[in-house]
Amino acid sequence: MQTAVAEPGVRSDGAGFTLVAPERTSYRVDITDGVFGPDNPLLAEYCAGRRVIAFLGPTVHRLFGQQLRHYLASRLAPGSWSIVVIGGGEGRKTMASVEEICAHAKSAGLDRHGVMLAVGGGVTCDLVGFAAAIYCRGVRYIKVNTTLVGQVDVGVGIKTGVNALGTKNMLGAYHPAHASINDPALLRTLPDRQVRCGLGEIAKMAIIKDARLFRVLEECPEVFRRPCPAPSWLPAVAGGERGLEDYVLRTAMALMLDELCPNLREHDLARLVDFGHTFGPVIETASDYRIAHGESVAIDMAISSQLAQVLGLIGPEDADRITRLIVGLGLPVHDPRTCTPELMQHALRASWERRGRKLHLVVPSGIGSAVFLDDLADVPAVALEQALDVLAGFPSALAVAG
Repeated sequence: MQTAVAEPGVRSDGAGFTLVAPERTSYRVDITDGVFGPDNPLLAEYCAGRRVIAFLGPTVHRLFGQQLRHYLASRLAPGSWSIVVIGGGEGRKTMASVEEICAHAKSAGLDRHGVMLAVGGGVTCDLVGFAAAIYCRGVRYIKVNTTLVGQVDVGVGIKTGVNALGTKNMLGAYHPAHASINDPALLRTLPDRQVRCGLGEIAKMAIIKDARLFRVLEECPEVFRRPCPAPSWLPAVAGGERGLEDYVLRTAMALMLDELCPNLREHDLARLVDFGHTFGPVIETASDYRIAHGESVAIDMAISSQLAQVLGLIGPEDADRITRLIVGLGLPVHDPRTCTPELMQHALRASWERRGRKLHLVVPSGIGSAVFLDDLADVPAVALEQALDVLAGFPSALAVAG
């Protein structure tokens, strides 16, 4: 008797999402409360019967290390798990760090049936995911995403990677996590800057895919900083003041998963989710990571939106509305040290080369829709300079912390 295979698509339930790609790659994204609570079996069930080595950055270890130790000690067999603290930050997102993770795994006796557990933000999950992809030619890994960027972006995709050769995420692999677990309560420990960076990734999906989510962010920019009641025009949102937070999280995750699913391994290099990721990587790298990832995405989105307005692809009111949203979320729209015409032209050419001699620059065509500019000639130098000039003088434009 043949086992039925689920049809491709994204399925949502109260506990999270299941994605089945057309090539039959499938994985699960869970949403749970109290992931390290003694009565929560989810993480232990994913680890059951396997050797586990957990990797945490210093801050995450300080915040959650003791809880994780108590959880693993109570749920897994004695001697079957260990915890390692690794360096964090974009500056440590290198092949040397991946080799260090693999060395720890080998020293701990991790075999091909073992599990690498990443507990942290995007950098930790990218590093551990890439190490798991190449260690013994591939072992399971599980990620518990502790940042907002991690939960709505890194935690729902399958890409792993490191920065190399002067380029962000130059080396990497597609390696779906055995489990990706999101606990919204973990977000309560985040500093404001990390919350803002996560809001940048959520705004990305709203701008290109969902006008209703865009309006929610406009009216409730503090949604992850303090309890916010749902707007009266939004259909009933359960859960009181925290219900809006849950709505924004789940909507952003669902939008990203729906967009990723048919093109999970990027056979088609024209991807709407690359909005914010053409100028952004160069801005981030050129700043020596003074500019955080979510901030570089925000600046890129502002440049792309104003560029679309200069080219007549979006009305000035919508372009300014997008820019005002970014500022309202506490994110920058310009950085004078990196947002130069010369460097932004370099960013366009670098993307054109990386994307198979096609630019595939995503620009909004309205609130909740977007189009591609595919050729370098579609972006005249004078138009890019005009967009940068508008943003340099935009009212309330925020400077990047550094």
